Amino acid sequence: MKKLSKLSIVYLVIMFFILYAPILYLMFYSFNSGGTMYRFEGFTLDWYKELFGDSRLLIIVLNTIIIALLSAAISTILGVAGALAIYYARRRRVKNTLLSLNNVLIVSPDVIIGASFLILFTMVGIKLGFISVLLAHIAFSVPIVVIMVLPKIEEMSTSMIYAALDLGASRWDVLTKVVLPYITPGIFAGFFMALTYSLDDFAVTFFVTGNGFTTLSVEIYSLARRGVSLNINALSTLLFVFTMLLVVGYYFITKRNSKPNGMGARQ
Repeated sequence: MKKLSKLSIVYLVIMFFILYAPILYLMFYSFNSGGTMYRFEGFTLDWYKELFGDSRLLIIVLNTIIIALLSAAISTILGVAGALAIYYARRRRVKNTLLSLNNVLIVSPDVIIGASFLILFTMVGIKLGFISVLLAHIAFSVPIVVIMVLPKIEEMSTSMIYAALDLGASRWDVLTKVVLPYITPGIFAGFFMALTYSLDDFAVTFFVTGNGFTTLSVEIYSLARRGVSLNINALSTLLFVFTMLLVVGYYFITKRNSKPNGMGARQ
C-alpha cells in the first residue's frame, strides 16, 4: 500500500507539473524587461502598465466580464429550472431522454456548437455582436448548471418536502423555503462553473462574435497571431489570477453554506 501511495504521489506531482509549468513560465516572463521569452533580463512592470493604458483592451475586459456575469446569472436560473423539471419528470423514459439531451450538449465539440449558432443567427437575422455572444454563452452554460444542481436535488430527502406540505406550506413555499435553500451549494457551483466557462471560452465565441465586439479569449488569440508580445503574458496572468480568485471564493462560499445543511441533517 505504501509503494502504491508513493507512486500515486509521484504521478500527481508529474501531472500537476505538466499542467502548471507552462502557466508559471508564461507568468514569470510577464515581468521580463527584455521583451522576449528566451532570456530573462530583469524585473519590470512595464507590460502591465502598458496593458492598463490600453483603453481598447480595457473595454474588451469589461465586455468579457459583463458577458460572463450575465450569461452565468441567466443560465443559473434556467439551469435550476431545468434540473427541477428533469427531477420531477413523472416518466422515467422522459427523464432519461431530457438528461441525455442535456449531456449531449456538454460533450459536443465547441467547434460544432459555434458553427451551429453562427448558422442559426445568420438565418434568424441576429446581428453578430453582444447579443449573439450572450445567447451562445447562455446556451452552453445551461447544461453545465443542470449537471451541477441535479445531484444536489437527488440528494435531498423527499420527507422534507412531504413534511412541509403536511404543515400547510404551499408549493411555492416548499420551493423557496425548502428546496432552493437545500440546493444552494449546487446553485453556487453551477454559477461559478458557468462564469469560468464563459470567461475562458474561445471556440464558440470566435464563431459568433462580430466586428466591433470581442472578448478576451478572442483578443488574446488575435494578439498571439501577430507575434510574441509580453502583453499577452501580462493579460493571461491577470486572467489566470482572476480565475483562481473565483475558485477560492467558490470554495469558501460552499464551505460556509455546507455547515447549515450538515447541522440540519444531524437534527
